[in-house]
Amino acid sequence: MLRALTSGLRLPRPWRPLRTRSCASHGATGDPEIQVRALTGRDQGITEILMNRPSARNALGNILVSELLEALAQLREDQQVRVLLFRSGVKGVFCAGADLKEREQMSEAEVGIFVQRLRGLMNEIAAFPAPTIAAMDGFALGGGLELALACDLRVAAASSAVMGLIETTRGLLPGAGGTQRLPRCLGVALAKELIFTGRRLSGAQAQALGLVNHAVSQNEEGNAAYHRARELAQEILPQAPIAVRLGKVAIDRGMENIPTQDRLEGMAAFREKRPPRFVGK
Repeated sequence: MLRALTSGLRLPRPWRPLRTRSCASHGATGDPEIQVRALTGRDQGITEILMNRPSARNALGNILVSELLEALAQLREDQQVRVLLFRSGVKGVFCAGADLKEREQMSEAEVGIFVQRLRGLMNEIAAFPAPTIAAMDGFALGGGLELALACDLRVAAASSAVMGLIETTRGLLPGAGGTQRLPRCLGVALAKELIFTGRRLSGAQAQALGLVNHAVSQNEEGNAAYHRARELAQEILPQAPIAVRLGKVAIDRGMENIPTQDRLEGMAAFREKRPPRFVGK
């Protein structure tokens, strides 16, 4: 049964037999840049977002960002979504980052607005209530890696996946959350090294550093990371959904600074070399 969020989407044939949702934002040709489907059978509870912008290697342009935001806004209200999986429909690429060709046509003010929207997209992915998994079978550079970092879990092809925050090689900075999420993932010193150098890592190297959860040998179809990500999602499905969601909240909030007066007092006391005066607030 097809279940569309909106009308008018033409889905690739392999997706048609599945219970499918679609998004309304379209490019100049009328073709959507993402497809969304909810799996059935033993995979019921897994929803996939497939990025499919082959002409630009899934670069994050205005249309793709709008479609992703629209999909997330609708999916976050759906309690049937137990795991959300991000994958690519373009072989050899997960996401090539921000669309710099599109950005060249923007005014300075428009660039600022776009970067804010891009940052908002990553925050929406990070705040999604159910676990999220990025399946990186190919290149994930700049904003593409920032998208993967916004996900809870990452799976990569050991050899064909190439990832890095390469903005400094282009005179830019990671502007969509990479400067905050990479240090939380790898530690400050290593994150600085990777950002300062703009170094690219293979999937195997990324796993050795702890940047991805799993690195797998690529298959002939070029979707080995997707299959491993789907297996990982299947491990999550049998668990209590509310407990999983609350576990995500507890971990994410625990990683943030403790917002208390006592924390500020403790820092001030250390700075002023005096005993802290805690008040329990």
